[in-house]
Amino acid sequence: MYGRDPWGGPLEINTADSATDDDRSRNLQDLDRAALSSRPLDETQQSWLLGPSGEQKKKKYVDLGCVIVSRKIFIWTVGTLLVSGLLAGLIVLIVKTVPRHHHAKAPPDNYTLALHKALMFFNAQKSGKLPKHNNVSWRGNSCVKDGDPGTMFKDLAGGYYDAGDAIKFNFPQSFAMTLLSWSVIEYSAKYEAAGELAHAKELIKWGADYFLKTFNHTADTIDMMVSQVGSGDTAKGSTTPNDHYCWTRPEDIDYKRPVTTTGSCGDLASEMAAALAAASIVFKDNKAYSQKLVHGAKTLFTFGRERGRGLYSAPGSEASVFYNSTGYWDEYVWGAAWMYYATGNNSYLTLATHPTLAKHAGAFWGGPDYGVFSWDNKLAGAQVLLTRLRLFLSPGYPYEEILRTFQNQTSIVMCSYLPIFTTFNRTKGGLIQLNHGRPQPLQYVVNAAFLATLFSDYLDAADTPGWYCGPNFYSTDVLRDFAKFQVDYILGKNPRKMSYVTGFGNHYPKQVHHRAASIPKNKIKYNCKGGWKWRDSKKPNPNIIEGAMVAGPDKKDGFHDVRSNYNYTEPTLAGNAGLVFALVGLSGDKSVGIDKNTIFSAVPPMFPTPPPPPAPWKP
Repeated sequence: MYGRDPWGGPLEINTADSATDDDRSRNLQDLDRAALSSRPLDETQQSWLLGPSGEQKKKKYVDLGCVIVSRKIFIWTVGTLLVSGLLAGLIVLIVKTVPRHHHAKAPPDNYTLALHKALMFFNAQKSGKLPKHNNVSWRGNSCVKDGDPGTMFKDLAGGYYDAGDAIKFNFPQSFAMTLLSWSVIEYSAKYEAAGELAHAKELIKWGADYFLKTFNHTADTIDMMVSQVGSGDTAKGSTTPNDHYCWTRPEDIDYKRPVTTTGSCGDLASEMAAALAAASIVFKDNKAYSQKLVHGAKTLFTFGRERGRGLYSAPGSEASVFYNSTGYWDEYVWGAAWMYYATGNNSYLTLATHPTLAKHAGAFWGGPDYGVFSWDNKLAGAQVLLTRLRLFLSPGYPYEEILRTFQNQTSIVMCSYLPIFTTFNRTKGGLIQLNHGRPQPLQYVVNAAFLATLFSDYLDAADTPGWYCGPNFYSTDVLRDFAKFQVDYILGKNPRKMSYVTGFGNHYPKQVHHRAASIPKNKIKYNCKGGWKWRDSKKPNPNIIEGAMVAGPDKKDGFHDVRSNYNYTEPTLAGNAGLVFALVGLSGDKSVGIDKNTIFSAVPPMFPTPPPPPAPWKP
């Protein structure tokens, strides 16, 4: 049988041929070579020739359409991509399936840890019906019937006990609330970072709500207000049951608690106005409540200036024994400054910067206690507060001269805190003696620490690297170092290695002068004298009053952990408020700084808005 060779040659096909497959392959190979030698073939024709795989040469290049590449490079590239893809998939699979290990956050610094505890002290001092989550297991509802029946002051439940007793002294209590509000206004971001902002605001509201009960806050004018609830008079050996003679839990008090009112109290009314005004800024987002506080503050400040001028601690009163006020001019400057920030009314700023008020408050002269900020003297704090206004708003005439004076005086006070100057002595351990060696020094130390920290942060926020003490220039870091050293001393870096904040560290006072903390919660009600055995016990308090800063060591760094000696072991509201302020200012990241704007929320623009430009001229 013959077939037609399409390429021009005869091809014999014999089905009966007995040749082997190898023979036929060789024949085809010969024919292929013959055909190739006869004439050239195109690529398609060459692809039809099926020679042995080992003999046929592979192409050296690969045509990708837009480019021709070497076969080796192509194979290596494709192979590399495939292997890389497989490895990437394997890595992703491992990452997805292997448990993740989250990096732990940096542990909080000592100032933040101490801040948590210092705020808890206020929970332990609450009077009245306590909130459900007060978090002090050994405290309960107490003195819920405080008040003067038959008068407008029949309900005075609430507020805070002052110290280790159960008296509510409105003068130091309102100062403490002003400091708490001020600290929240300046350092709300730091409170937020510490998880304590809501807690701090709740403590402020607890105090503000009580203050609104102590005068007719709905009226525009008043002629009377409450200055104290409870009594501590033990003069001439009096055995009448009261908050000092009796050593009993507040929850077990069944004796009469008198209400003290006053119609002459420029100092108390102005301080309480400052507390409500500052709180109104804290709660500015709650407009109804904030306006309520502002109205009450206006009523109080007007009363203190116009109808109730005088000292709340009249000679012979209990207040003159426990919290005697030495003047009201400093409260006028302090209160007027807070009223201006809360209302934006320039009349308050005019008053706060009036040279006569400043002169009577002692702004232009020194003295041994100049620069010592306390519940009695607000001048140093008022000058720092008004220096803030000059640094950030610079109101100019007619306020500039006195504001510049306040800033200069503030600079002098800050210089007096530095070890290089000898205005105040120091113990061998380095504790500054702002009260000149008298008992209970720590409340003054923490106030100086927070003022130094705050002024330092003001300067940083104003892009000012420091301040002058005479011809010498000092960095703001020097002020922070002073504050840190003093607070570190209080937290345990002192010759006795004693932390003066209860519950902080491993070595702290165990016999804190505090009735509720010293009596076990054992369901036994002790009468007035029955609790004396707990007062006189040498054993540690059964209840740890977390965060209470005690009165502190003596001028030789000595300390006696004795419950009966309140000059060493009693904590106070005013002292702990200053501690909270110092701790939050030093806590966390220094770069966070202050909130420059919130305190000015109610302050209108200092200068009128310029008129819009005229319309373009048209012919």
